[in-house]
Amino acid sequence: MNEIELLNLIQKISLESFDYPFIGQVKINYRFKTTGGRYHLRDHHIEINAHFLKKEYRQDLVGIIKHELCHYYLHVHHMGYKHQNRDFKILLRNVGGSRYTPDIGLTRKKKYTYQCTNCQKLYYRVKRINLKKYVCGKCRHKLVLLK
Repeated sequence: MNEIELLNLIQKISLESFDYPFIGQVKINYRFKTTGGRYHLRDHHIEINAHFLKKEYRQDLVGIIKHELCHYYLHVHHMGYKHQNRDFKILLRNVGGSRYTPDIGLTRKKKYTYQCTNCQKLYYRVKRINLKKYVCGKCRHKLVLLK
């Protein structure tokens, strides 16, 4: 899906869900990892995470677009467009947009699990740690690598 097809989809969703035309630009952002989209207040353009443009994430993409269009619609109409505003929460629920970006596995996974020899507390880390240097933060005993 390119930017023109994405713009057509956003305009269609805007008319169907909000009865208000989307007049702005759409950009595809290839750097997003944890963000589904972003609405810019100054020039009213929307950026969408490129990873959600695949066919298997179409339902998630529609939820993200509705979320960003809620920001757009409320900002243009001088209402509460921020996440914590009541207007935003009500409109998002009414149009069926997603509140949070779905996790599709783009972030780094925790590879190493450490366990305390005394209290059995687990610690998850991406990188290996030096077991001679680090101890349990709860009881100050030694840690062991589980996997």
